[in-house]
This record gives sequence, C-alpha cells and structure tokens, in this order.
Amino acid sequence: MTIKEIFDSMAYGPAPESNAEALAWLAKHKAGFGHFINGAFTAPEAPFETRNPANGAVLATVSQGSEATVARAVAAAARAFPKWSATPGPQRARVLYALARLVQKHSRLFAVLETMDNGKPIRESRDIDIPLVARHFYYHAGLAQLLESERPGMQPLGVCAAVIPWNFPLLMLAWKVAPALAAGNTVVLKPAEYTPLTALLFAEISREAGLPKGVLNIVTGDGETGAALVAHPGVAKVAFTGSTMVGQRIREATAGQGKALTLELGGKSPYIVFDDADLDSAVEGLVDAIWFNQGQVCCAGSRLLVQEGVADRFHAKLKRRMDGLRLGDPLDKCIDMGAIADPVQLETITRLVDGSEGQIYRAATPVPQGCFYPPTLITGLTTSSPLMQEEIFGPVLVSMTFRTPAEAVELANNTRFGLAASVWTENVNLALDMAPKLKAGVVWVNATNLFDAAAGFGGVRESGFGREGGWEGLAAYQKPARSARTLKPLAAFPEPASPEVPAMDRTAKLFIGGKQARPDGGYSRAVWSPKGRLLGHVGLGNRKDIRNAVEAAHAARGWGKATGHNRAQILYYLAENLSARGAEFAARLRDLTGKPGEAEVETTITRLFTWAAWADKYEGAAKPVPMRGIALALHEPVGVIGALCPDEAPLLGLVSLMGPAIAMGNTCVLVPSDPFPLAATDFYQVLETSDVPAGVVNIVTGAPDELAKALASHRDVDALWSFAAAPLSAMIERESAGNLKRTWVNNGLARDWRTAEGEGREFLARATEVKTVWVPYGE
Repeated sequence: MTIKEIFDSMAYGPAPESNAEALAWLAKHKAGFGHFINGAFTAPEAPFETRNPANGAVLATVSQGSEATVARAVAAAARAFPKWSATPGPQRARVLYALARLVQKHSRLFAVLETMDNGKPIRESRDIDIPLVARHFYYHAGLAQLLESERPGMQPLGVCAAVIPWNFPLLMLAWKVAPALAAGNTVVLKPAEYTPLTALLFAEISREAGLPKGVLNIVTGDGETGAALVAHPGVAKVAFTGSTMVGQRIREATAGQGKALTLELGGKSPYIVFDDADLDSAVEGLVDAIWFNQGQVCCAGSRLLVQEGVADRFHAKLKRRMDGLRLGDPLDKCIDMGAIADPVQLETITRLVDGSEGQIYRAATPVPQGCFYPPTLITGLTTSSPLMQEEIFGPVLVSMTFRTPAEAVELANNTRFGLAASVWTENVNLALDMAPKLKAGVVWVNATNLFDAAAGFGGVRESGFGREGGWEGLAAYQKPARSARTLKPLAAFPEPASPEVPAMDRTAKLFIGGKQARPDGGYSRAVWSPKGRLLGHVGLGNRKDIRNAVEAAHAARGWGKATGHNRAQILYYLAENLSARGAEFAARLRDLTGKPGEAEVETTITRLFTWAAWADKYEGAAKPVPMRGIALALHEPVGVIGALCPDEAPLLGLVSLMGPAIAMGNTCVLVPSDPFPLAATDFYQVLETSDVPAGVVNIVTGAPDELAKALASHRDVDALWSFAAAPLSAMIERESAGNLKRTWVNNGLARDWRTAEGEGREFLARATEVKTVWVPYGE
C-alpha cells in the first residue's frame, strides 16, 4: 500500500472516554439526590429522572423543589449571610481559591459528568468548560482579595438567587456563584431541570473547600421551582440566564420588590464576513460559532452575513466543511457534535427548520439515532423571515448577503437582540469601524466565542442587561453602603382664596426637539407660590408629547458620536450661562419652594462642571485576558434615557440626571419636579443658548404617573430612571419588561442630591453599557 493510499483510506476511529468514575460517583449517591441546603444533602423528595440525551439512559433521579424547599434554602442563606459578609475579603479569597483548585483536581470527573448529563462533546467540556470554571474562581479569588481597597464604600446585597440554563451547566454556575461569593453574598442556585448533576457535584466539593454552611445552597426542580425562588421576598438579587421570554416574566415578577436584577438572555448574533477575509479561517470560525455545543449557545453566530462578491465561494467551502463534521457519542473524543440536550428541544429545532421557506442544506454526514440533529444551512430568507429573527437554539445557520459595510450594519442590527457579533476582515480599520456600530454587548474580530473571567459578557436590547465577568460583573453584586430614608412626597402649593395674579400672563411650554412646544392635549395648570402668588402656568404633557420627545431624542443620536471633549465644552457652557443667571434662578426657586435657592443654584453649577469633567474621563480598559490579543472594554451610551426628576431638588435634581446622561453621549427625555416644574422650564432657556443640539435634551411637564407609564411602555426608550416621589417603581419595572429597557428606580427611598449621593461613578455606570471588543493578533 502506498503512502497516498494510506492517507486516502485513513478514517477517525473511536476514542472513547471512560465514564467509570462518573458512574461510581452516581452509585455512591445511589443515583438519587435531594437538595443541597445548609451544607448537606436533604433526603430525596418528589423525584424525577435526568437522562443522558445521547442514549436516553437514566443517570439519576433528582428532587423537585417546592415553595417550602425554596423557603428552607433561602432561610439557610439568610442565616449564613451576616457572618460570610463580615468575613474579610482575603479570607473569602482563600475559599474561592480552594474551589478553583478542587475544580482542577476533579476536572475529568466534572467533564465526563457534564457530557453525560448535557450531551456536549467531551473535548468541549474537557478543554473549554471546565478550565473556564476554574479560571472564574481563580479570578474572583483575586477580586475578593482586592475588594476592600479597590471598591471602598460598597457592600454585598444579601441572598442572591441564581437560575441557570442547561447549555453550560457548570460554567453558568461559576459565572454567578463566583462573583456573588467574592462580594460577600450568599447564594441559592437553581440549576436547569435537564442538567443538575455537575451543580450537585460542585456542592459536594464546596464542603472540602471550607465554604461555610448555608453560603451556597442548591435547589433542583423545574420552572416552578425557579419561579418560587425568584419571587421569594428574602432574595435581594436575581441573576438569570435563559430565554428572553422568561427574562421578561422575571422582570415583571420582581417589579417593585427592590431586588437587583441581571439578565443574560437570548441572541441572534450576526457573523459578518467581508470579501477580504481569510475565508478558510472564517469557515473554521463559523464551525465554532454555530456548531459548538450543537448550536445551543445564546451568543451563537446563527446569522451569517457574507459579502456578495464571495458568497458563492464561501457557501461552497462551508458546505464541504459541514459534510465533514462528525456526529456521535459525546464521550468519543473524535466527534465534533454531540446530542441535543432534550427530545423537547430536538422537536422544536425540527419544527422550526421544516417550517422554513428558505433553501435548506443539511450536512451529508451520518446522523445517529436519538437526540441528534445535523449541521444545517438555510439560505434564501428575507430579513423578516422568522428564522432570521427568532432564536433557534440548535445547529442551524441562516445566511444572507450584503454589498457594503453600511448595509452589513443595517442587517446585523435588524433584530430585537444584541448579545454578540463577529466581524471577519483583514482590514483592521474596517473591523474597528464596525465594532462600535454593531448593537451588541460583545464583538469578536476574526474570532468567535472567546470568553474569560476578566472580560465582561452580556447583552443589550432584549438580550438582557448586566455583565458577567470583570470588575463590572462584580459590581452587580454590590450596593453603596449608605442608609436611605423614606422619601416624603411634596405637594404643589394650592390655589389661595385670594390669589395674587401678575399683570402679564406667563405660560411655560414643553421643550421638544430644541423648540418650545404647546402640549398636545391643550391642558395646563397653575403654579402657585407659598404666599399665594401665581407664578405661571405649565403645560400638561401626554402620551403623544412623550412620543414626540422620544422621536426627537432618536433624531439627535449623532450626539453619541461627538467626542467627549466636545460634550464637555457644551456642559461647561451650560454652567457658564446658568451662572450668569444665577440670581434669577435662585429667586425662582425661592418663589417655588419658599426656601432660599442660592445654595441649590451654586451646587447645580458645580455639578455641571463635574459632569463636564467626566465627559472625556470615564475610561474603558484593556482586559488582561490569557491570550495573544486584547479585549477592550468600551463605555458606550445606552441610547435614549427617560428620567423622572426628584421633587425635592427642582433644578439640582434635574441637572444631576441630565448631566451624566448627556455627558456619556445619551439623549434624554426629562419629566421635571411635579410640584415645582417652572425651574425646569426656565432651564430650557439656558439649553437654547448653550449650543446643546436639538433633541439631545427634551423636557415634558405633566403628571408623573401618566408620563412614566408612557415612557416605560415605549419600545424606543432604552432606559428609564425614576427619582420622583410618586410610587412609580413597580409600574416602571413591570411596564419596562416589554423591551427589557434598563431601569433605575428609587423604590420610595430618598437621596441627598446636595452631596456625593447625587453624583459619581454610580451615575456614569447607569448611563453607559460596557461593550467588550476582542481583537486577537499575531500569526
């Protein structure tokens, strides 16, 4: 036999991974598990089966958690919280370090058990998932060590509920448990119904790491168990990874409860290939983007956008590569794709593909019996086709072509999601020009599915909010260490029995798109001084006025492209012009509130200087990721921010919210103090004379409850802040679930706007999103 004949006849033989140790561990527990509460496993209750999706074999029975079970777990976490939160950071760091070491020591057992329970190829769980789990605990051990010096004035939240999916069971546990423990919180975790086993193994080794009883609790069960955990009043924070639909329900369920919330949800991520890209590398990257973990990845590159001139050649190369992918036993180290996690998910994928109107290409590769689905490519779809818009969560790629970079951006952003994107080009200038234009929390350049504990991961739009990883991920598990008092509503001064009316009528209008505008409804109300003098009339805005203001704010989106230096100059100019009219504004505040206004005006001027100073100084970072390349964490504006301003500081409160929003490049719609709105309507005269572009700041006066509902339900508003005295927090959070806009509400608690509580990094973080741009380099 010649050498050529040997190479032609060569085929991959089986390379099975032994599962003996995993089976022994299951046998040790008699293949039956209770919950892990207060440092011990409970007796099994209401058992249900967890199966190997590759062959249908029953692996174990686990317990269905009830409301009572959840209550016991939360109570255990609450009892453990005071001691754990008071434990010095360096001591918490040692426990996290021990967890990382134990994951490494038991890495093969974790990898095999993960593959048996989930169906992913052993080489993925062995070489990607488990090393990343250890990396997260190592990294967060370091954060715990540095926490007290690097984040002074912050404290842990309390009991954190973590609800995780079945696609990366142990990695998702690490993403949530590591930062929560590092910050001093305690945790109740609900793993996915299909894949609970590695979480239970992790619970077992946590005792060896010296984790105190009750600090980590694990309750197994289905969606009802997760719902009970999310709704429990003893939970201070909910961290969820899963579908957008469930994320919306969680936002609604937690509305008004004062719980911190981070959501890492679905995606329909674009994979953009330009005609100058290394096409062979792009094909290999695409294999990792969509067929990694059988496509069951929230950030999977499931939408291929390829430049028209190379589309046919690229598709031909891609089909050849698809035909060579191997499906089979996930414990075989030579296969490329394992099993779909559950027959229900397999049926969903099959139904969606069979119902598609496009041209379907299924890879010419053998498909084993059971929960397997072949690599699939669908072309010929339109932008509105369901499979171009909806997440399939399987090994299915849809493809379209584009001609120009501008068209690529339009197609890439033509989705309600915004989790990740990949850009393939040999032109680094083009790549870095594309990255900020893409609506995504993560952008990979000539790469895909790069993750690290140091680099924040998370989405925008309906892909959720919050970041996991890095300092920004840790921040989601802390809050400022200050005591807040209950906010007391302020009422407008009533019309007196014998009013004092000025000789000349004065009616303040709305301020929309850089112009003064009459309210659409044609209604206004009188504003009286404490002594019964008519100060003027103010328009009562309605839903249509909010709509007009939001449209004007979107029309001014070029503001976000202005340099920080330019934005700073305008903020300085605002301060200068306000200072020139300081006596007039102080008199207005005295007339409105009956209190001296000089101090508030002076503080407002100082605050404008503060936000001007921050405009070009809120810096990103180059993350120290373990690769030859850089991961840039960039601060980007959120978009259109609606803000209900505080009553108690009519001028200072408005500027304290407007300042960080526009300093960071956002546009805004402001609803002024309800009892004292004329300070805001006077201020738009300052805006008019200070070179603020039309539409960057819009002011709509009126009833806060009516205007808040209009802003919260508006799908083109990206964030809504409320510091009004009216009890609006629950309604705002509930109504904002429609497009998962970011919310920042006061929950009826007061803030001292005159002090550091009215400024600082907390405001800057709320006014920005972190976009992580990965740029590998080298040969």
